[in-house]
Amino acid sequence: MEINWGIIGCGNVTELKSGPAFNKVAHSKLVAVMRRNAVLAQDYAQRHHVSKFYSDATELINDPDINAIYIATPPDTHASYAIQAMKAGKPVYVEKPMARNTAECKEMIRVSEETGIPLFVAYYRRTLPVFLKVKELIENNAIGRPLTVNIKLHKAFGEQDQYPNAQHWHVNPEIGGGGHFYDLASHQFDYLDFLFGPVTEVSEIASNIAGYYKAEDTVSAVFSFQSGVQGTGSWCFVVDKASEEDFIEITGTDAKITFPCFNLGEVKLTTQSGTERFTFQNPENISFFLIKQVVESLRGNNNCVSTMYSAAHTNNVLEKITKSYYSI
Repeated sequence: MEINWGIIGCGNVTELKSGPAFNKVAHSKLVAVMRRNAVLAQDYAQRHHVSKFYSDATELINDPDINAIYIATPPDTHASYAIQAMKAGKPVYVEKPMARNTAECKEMIRVSEETGIPLFVAYYRRTLPVFLKVKELIENNAIGRPLTVNIKLHKAFGEQDQYPNAQHWHVNPEIGGGGHFYDLASHQFDYLDFLFGPVTEVSEIASNIAGYYKAEDTVSAVFSFQSGVQGTGSWCFVVDKASEEDFIEITGTDAKITFPCFNLGEVKLTTQSGTERFTFQNPENISFFLIKQVVESLRGNNNCVSTMYSAAHTNNVLEKITKSYYSI
């Protein structure tokens, strides 16, 4: 079985991170792309040597040459496009976060279960060498019994976010479900779900301190996982450039592991004997390994580590952490 893909929403994320990978994976081919702006859709198709382009998602979904759909639009259309595709009998691979909220995720899952059509979510860190190394170290008891997780993600204020007419959808909760926290912390919580199981308890403070946009810009949280591991997190998206930080620290009874989530860097294993460092190179198309798993799963040869169920867990955590801010 050959997997012939159609992309809905061929924006920046598809240029290098994901789009080219569909033609690099065995038994997979990118057949068509869709963007509401037909000129931009055609431009993408020509540059990436794709034979068909559309400006209407329904036409792409109903194309008989396509048997799988990749949805790379902003989150406000993830649920509607995924449900339409699954009802048309076509498996879906959707960008993260899975949807704007837990209710939309549940509806997507309901349709997948009702139709029997698979639904996958693009949490590709579950397949990258650096993150698999951390999982291997933990499973091999390199840090003893895991005890705590500490996340810190402080990013510089984006200049475009300062001007309402130029603001990206990432800071529009009606489109993204929340702000930069929803977009970026989703990767962190999904990966930690991969390591320690779902988050079971959350206590949080989310606010907008700088006042540049509607979404939350500063978040603090305390949480615990099904496995008993406890965690803390600090996220701020309006710091100056010199104050940027990106790390996840996992402490166990015997040692600790520290690594970045977004910047390519070292995995550091610190024990009483000193610090051991591990370095890795990401694939050119960072989603390659996950797309490979999705294709193999659709062909009946493998299981994909990023499921609709785990992705929905992540949406639920994001929603719980920001609920106090959005209920004001």
